[in-house]
Amino acid sequence: MILTGMINLSAFLESLETSGLATKIRDSLVLFPLLESAHVFGLALVFGTIAVIDLRLLGIASTQRSFQRMASEILRWTWAAFALTALTGALMFTTNARVYYHNAFFRTKMLLLLLAGINMLAFELTAGRTVQIWNKAPSAPRAGKAAAALSLALWIAIIFMGRIIGFTTTRAAPSTPPPAGINFDDFLQGAPNGTANPLPRNK
Repeated sequence: MILTGMINLSAFLESLETSGLATKIRDSLVLFPLLESAHVFGLALVFGTIAVIDLRLLGIASTQRSFQRMASEILRWTWAAFALTALTGALMFTTNARVYYHNAFFRTKMLLLLLAGINMLAFELTAGRTVQIWNKAPSAPRAGKAAAALSLALWIAIIFMGRIIGFTTTRAAPSTPPPAGINFDDFLQGAPNGTANPLPRNK
């Protein structure tokens, strides 16, 4: 069952790479750079808007503003930017799906995104439930501050991982097994067809 699942996943990733859309993006001199630029712009906007909210929760910035009013004005931009980032990221993923999928930094980034989502949910279930009480206070209660600090750390790490992905997947290609019948030792000795050349002996 596990082997079948791995084969199906590999076939799915390969089908993404060979799709018409992925091929068009990969072969274009303009599309991929545009997607990457839009992805970076969206990610910067996501982090920037989230940072404003987190700093307000920590009592560092915008302490005179109502938290609920500020959050309602900013979060619409956060979600729009996140949608842009997710869409452009998915399109770039299709161009080299097998390499991205097996990249440790890509997997770490996905894990960090999941943790950021869980952290946001934890905020809503704790400090978010009592927001009417501290809405106009200079900072959030302890649970809100903890969620804000963790949020900033996670998103900084997400951006860091995203940059490393670009350096570790550039021009990378999925590894393929060597053709059958080739012996690695014979290759080192320079002998074709499995016939080893005798090494010179010292006299």
